[in-house]
Amino acid sequence: MPSKFITNIAYLYGIHSPQTVLRGKELSVLPCIENAYLHIEDDEIAGYGSMEDFPARKGAEITNANGGTVLPAWCDSHTHLVFAGTRENEFLDKIKGLTYAEIAAKGGGILHSAKAVQDMSEDELFRLSWERLQDIAKFGTGAVEIKSGYGLSTEAELKMLRVIKRLKEKSSLQIKSTFLGAHAFPEAFRDNHAGYIQKIKEEMLPMIAAEKLADYIDVFCEKGFFSVEETEEICKAGMALGLKPKLHVNQLNDIGAIPMAVKLNAISADHLETMEEESVTMLAKSNTIGTLLPGAAFFLNMQFPPARALINQNAAIALATDYNPGSCPCGNMLMMISLACIKMKMLPEEAVNAATINGAFAMETNSTTGSIIPGKKASIILTKKIPSLTYLPYAFGTHPIQRVMISGEWIN
Repeated sequence: MPSKFITNIAYLYGIHSPQTVLRGKELSVLPCIENAYLHIEDDEIAGYGSMEDFPARKGAEITNANGGTVLPAWCDSHTHLVFAGTRENEFLDKIKGLTYAEIAAKGGGILHSAKAVQDMSEDELFRLSWERLQDIAKFGTGAVEIKSGYGLSTEAELKMLRVIKRLKEKSSLQIKSTFLGAHAFPEAFRDNHAGYIQKIKEEMLPMIAAEKLADYIDVFCEKGFFSVEETEEICKAGMALGLKPKLHVNQLNDIGAIPMAVKLNAISADHLETMEEESVTMLAKSNTIGTLLPGAAFFLNMQFPPARALINQNAAIALATDYNPGSCPCGNMLMMISLACIKMKMLPEEAVNAATINGAFAMETNSTTGSIIPGKKASIILTKKIPSLTYLPYAFGTHPIQRVMISGEWIN
């Protein structure tokens, strides 16, 4: 395969290699070279520099950026991309004033999606999920975490995880898999929480571990779903089988989930729309990354996570989409960056770092993705000619991306 070069790059961003996740003031530092070139060998970054030092090489494949900007591909560390059907009828319910909890209480929400997954074949579920994966790649996503959780039965949860495994095998994206069997209580276990938790621990988890279907374990820790104590019990069962916790917490209520997540040394605590001051402080002092999902807050018309309070207290934060059919039917990370800046007052540099290198740390792909340095996967975004980095979140709803490269190959 010939060497590849991208030349005449107006701004080459993300050329840093932090050994730890970015925190506080570090998050606003986004290294850049102006008038740059980028060198790619096979599927990896080989080097970069100023155009003044461009090493012309005979036989190389050269792409002229024509003054476009290059950034690392997005690292979307929280999605539910594998699902069977859309839920636009619930969208109407939301417009009419029903809350997320009220929709769930009448059989909608997660339970509705679970029935759709249970009724669909694995091949069809894979086909739909593959289409969505290709779509988010065109939006610039090069690494993604995908959860189960719309199965809520052993057979259906395994079906979802096997689909994710097939996506991993076929795609050139970096993909991580999370078991979220504790997303909601199935109707049959509505009044028997202990019975469903036992099923997760004694039936689902051993089968998942035997087939090596998941990297992480997740639980929806929330009023009306799984309590702090139930969440800890399920996580410990998964941890005993090698699955690290990545948790849904503080979306609707602050019920004490942050201390539990920190105690378990969870990789990330995700959502965080509802945070008491002591929860912000505790998370900031921990190794757990706070993953903010502004698309869910936007779609559900909820308050947004307190990004500035978290950054000011030196917390590690990441941005992700929460792509799912119920609370964020959007896999466009650039839209999340706009929402982060507009609604959570994040600086453009902070938002881009949170969506790239910190997102990579939030799913442990930081050794291969999240920044542009030699040895990492050549997964990058080439924009059209734009006046500045700030233009990206400013011009929300537009499509400034010209081309996307995933693991050394242009996909468009």
